[in-house]
Amino acid sequence: MKPSHDDVVTESKTGTPCKAEARPWILAATILGSSLAFIDSTVVNVALPALESSLHANIVDVQWVVESYGLFLGALILVGGSFGDVFGRRLIFVIGVTIFAIASAACGFASNIHQLNIARSIQGVGAAFLVPGSLAIISASFDENSRGQAIGTWSGFTAITTAIGPVLGGWLIEHASWRWVFFINIPLAVVVIAISLWHIPESRSASVRRIDWLGALVGTIGLGGLVFGFVESTNLGWNNPLVFGSLIVGVAGIAGFVFNEARVSSPMVPLALFRSRTFSGANLLTLFLYSGIGIFFFLFPMNLIQVQGYSAAATGAAVLPLILLMFSLSRWSGGLVARYGPRVPLIIGPLIVAAGFVLFAVPSTGSSYWKTFFPAIVVLGFGMAVTVAPLTTAVMGSVDQDHAGTASGINNAVARVAGVMAIAVFGVVMVRGFDFKLTRELTHLGLSSNTLQEIHSRVTRLAGLELPSNLDASAAAAVRSAIHRPFVFGFRLVMLICAGLAAASSAVVWLAEI
Repeated sequence: MKPSHDDVVTESKTGTPCKAEARPWILAATILGSSLAFIDSTVVNVALPALESSLHANIVDVQWVVESYGLFLGALILVGGSFGDVFGRRLIFVIGVTIFAIASAACGFASNIHQLNIARSIQGVGAAFLVPGSLAIISASFDENSRGQAIGTWSGFTAITTAIGPVLGGWLIEHASWRWVFFINIPLAVVVIAISLWHIPESRSASVRRIDWLGALVGTIGLGGLVFGFVESTNLGWNNPLVFGSLIVGVAGIAGFVFNEARVSSPMVPLALFRSRTFSGANLLTLFLYSGIGIFFFLFPMNLIQVQGYSAAATGAAVLPLILLMFSLSRWSGGLVARYGPRVPLIIGPLIVAAGFVLFAVPSTGSSYWKTFFPAIVVLGFGMAVTVAPLTTAVMGSVDQDHAGTASGINNAVARVAGVMAIAVFGVVMVRGFDFKLTRELTHLGLSSNTLQEIHSRVTRLAGLELPSNLDASAAAAVRSAIHRPFVFGFRLVMLICAGLAAASSAVVWLAEI
């Protein structure tokens, strides 16, 4: 039966376990629900070249496809957790899944890039409600003896679905349409809502906290201003009043957010937690490391599809070893923490990640996947496998038990914000590097000034740049080759920056003495 109002449970220190027969259903709903958001974070990257071509978009437009989702997810994920504690975790979870499903339909039916980006923003809001709700529901529904196993099951299955997502998404893009990447969310969401209403009891926190509305608003404006300024600088230039003004608003918003969090009684981000050297260091490590991961997953599919000539399905499969490696080595990585503590793995792991990024900077074009990108994928995946479990341990162990959930939420938000900011900032680096190299490549082809001007006017399309119609077959082939080399140049430049960020995250651990 559908739980009634009398089924609402209030969290206590001893836990409030649900009935045993409901537990498989709770796991199914939370795994499927959170997988919707996790898959969408990765599979859309595989769809970006198809979106760019179908909707006649440039690099700034497709940046917003990713950024609009990540911006609202990163800015509101802590608010979503607070909503669940105050108004009921099942209620907020179901609302999040519903918003996500409606927005997915809007994404699939979008007729232009602007409609798609608006729908993606709404998707991000839905994800911010459902992602923290999934783990909160598990914590409230399972007792202390079974909670760890339940979270492990959730973690394992979400990793599997996240791994399958890009492969399935690539197949749908190749054999149907990019629109089905979004449409497939709708039946899954219906199943999650039905299970949730039928089998998940309602729960909320015993100590009702006030919602930090001002913090959420100011933080979102601050992050949005910075992202808008960096992304649009590619189109409008740094001297444009809209770009300059949005950056000022962004900096002021972030400063206002910090000021607000220091003054309110129930802050979204308790600044007192950052007095812990370990907590601060772990979050700075997260900021650096996940900045590199964020821009990598944005650019790598473009490289494979637009430059290396991979199909969308093959591109989805190309990153599969990384996810499977992280999943299969998760228990082994946890054992490293038990044996050595988090410090040693958190120094070595990011250095291995840095080596992986360096390997991605080596390949040019034309060689097989197994000789070029596969070794880099394996090294990157191994480095992340060494890092993730010790990082979680360091974050959770740096605060008292009463603040463990808040600490985990903050670290999750930092990781997502890092990816959003990296795509905004290093997207500019990619376009500038591409433009610089393209100018040099085209000077040797003897093209007319009008043709050169037409090509440079489309530079924000990167490797998806449409060639002028007046080129003959041989000139078109030469220009296409000249376009591929600048993309590789820009990609290499960004990968080396990512390697530097990963090395810096290792240095943070060393200096912070985590």
